[in-house]
Amino acid sequence: MISPQHPLASWFLVVSVAFFLFVYALPLFLMPLRWSRWFGWKPQEGNTDLTVYFGRCLGAVALAIILTVVRYIPDPGSQPALFDLIGLVCLGMVVVHVWGWARKAQPLSETVEIFFYAVVGVVAAYIRFGMLS
Repeated sequence: MISPQHPLASWFLVVSVAFFLFVYALPLFLMPLRWSRWFGWKPQEGNTDLTVYFGRCLGAVALAIILTVVRYIPDPGSQPALFDLIGLVCLGMVVVHVWGWARKAQPLSETVEIFFYAVVGVVAAYIRFGMLS
């Protein structure tokens, strides 16, 4: 399962896939409002159908990315574009979270994620451009 040619890249994918699957993708897909409470959000009272819909959509997108990435854990060198995708997703998430922080519109847990996404994005870029090129 772990690539002998690119073990760091394979392990990076294994760890990041497992983490994102259980902390973000599945909870967002299956129970977005409960997930939001875990992260310190206070969902508004009333009709939450749109919130649940968008949470499940994001969870479904995350699941699709994860399932695609899992296929290439044994041979990450064959699909360096996966690391581009991970880096771009992380860049987008840093922008979203910095915006939320600047507007004071998110709980502390979301602000802490800025550092997390930045680190994951930098590691993905290092693997992509430093090890797989």
